[in-house]
Amino acid sequence: MFNPFQPKFNRIRNPGRIRQGHDFEFSLFAFLSMMVWFGCGVALQSALAGQPEPGLLARSGLGLVLAAIVYSLLPRWHSLLLALAVVMTTLFVTGGSGPLLRQLDWQPGAGDLLSLGFLITACLFGPSLQVITHWDKVVVLRLGRFHKVHGPGPFLLLPLIDRCAAFVDTRIRASDFSAERILTSDTVPVHVDGLAFWMIWDAQKAILEVENFVEAVTLSAQAALRDSIGKYSLTTLLSQRETLYNEIQQILDAKTNPWGITILSVEFTDIELPAELQDVMSRQAQAEREKSARLILADAEVAVAAKFRQAAAVYEGCPAALNLRAMNMVYDSLKNKGGLVLLPSTVLESMNMGSVLGLAKYGQDGPAIDQAGSPVAAANASASNPAPGASGASGASAGA
Repeated sequence: MFNPFQPKFNRIRNPGRIRQGHDFEFSLFAFLSMMVWFGCGVALQSALAGQPEPGLLARSGLGLVLAAIVYSLLPRWHSLLLALAVVMTTLFVTGGSGPLLRQLDWQPGAGDLLSLGFLITACLFGPSLQVITHWDKVVVLRLGRFHKVHGPGPFLLLPLIDRCAAFVDTRIRASDFSAERILTSDTVPVHVDGLAFWMIWDAQKAILEVENFVEAVTLSAQAALRDSIGKYSLTTLLSQRETLYNEIQQILDAKTNPWGITILSVEFTDIELPAELQDVMSRQAQAEREKSARLILADAEVAVAAKFRQAAAVYEGCPAALNLRAMNMVYDSLKNKGGLVLLPSTVLESMNMGSVLGLAKYGQDGPAIDQAGSPVAAANASASNPAPGASGASGASAGA
């Protein structure tokens, strides 16, 4: 079924529903109003002309139900004629057990005419009662001209004279849109999907100044998006999105404010780049990260070299400390790895292991005192009886 208020552009993904084209909105409150009008008529007839016929009351109630169904399917004032035709047909068809032609000879009394008058009044004034929700506003036209904007709550329409031009939702709305293949200032084609948050602050302008405000806002956002992106490069588009958001919002505000609409914010939901450009940018990012990694590694080498230089200055004045450090490194390698370390035979000589072991023995046993009262190196005593397999160490000790 064709909807004249449905946007014809497929770029509008979630078109909002504009409640237009109805003279009124028939609801439960309108049906209750019809029943109240008819009840008042029955009470007045009972007071003036006596109790009405029960069959007539039953047929009138059925006629009201059928009229309510007609109003629900066709909420326009010209449907009143159809509703009255349905009511009158119901009265005559269900009037008796005889054929339809016999029912045409029915002569209503004065009380019946009063009931019929209130029945027609109920069908006429029932849809006049309208109840608006808290977030809606309704634009009322009287004889084709603007009359008033009604806010939330109940109000009355004049039958056949007033009509509800549109029900406007004043809550914040979100419209997503897309602008395909936009060229940036450096001629890069991009596909951008956007999201706009907006609201209506003047229902009169939104209905009277623009035909379809949902379509107008969305298409204006697409045009503003194209104009803004065309001024900036791809780098600016990816890194400075807030600048584009503010610029697009200002452009849209200047265009939609005369319509009674305010743009609250504009955001990008997706930016799609060509596949070739994505591959190039990926390789560029990898090269930048590799460059940064190598610079960090070089800085670490410089820092390690500086520490080694400080350590060399410390070991320079104390060879024994350097030898102990070397022995500790060999021991840590054997302890942690649990493997076999092969060292050349010259390592013991270069590390002066004999002197180191002699000094360790000297520290444990204490110095020997000769007859003159001078200490004797424990290395001489150990040199006379060298331990098996320690000839290199003993020789080194004796030399020392």
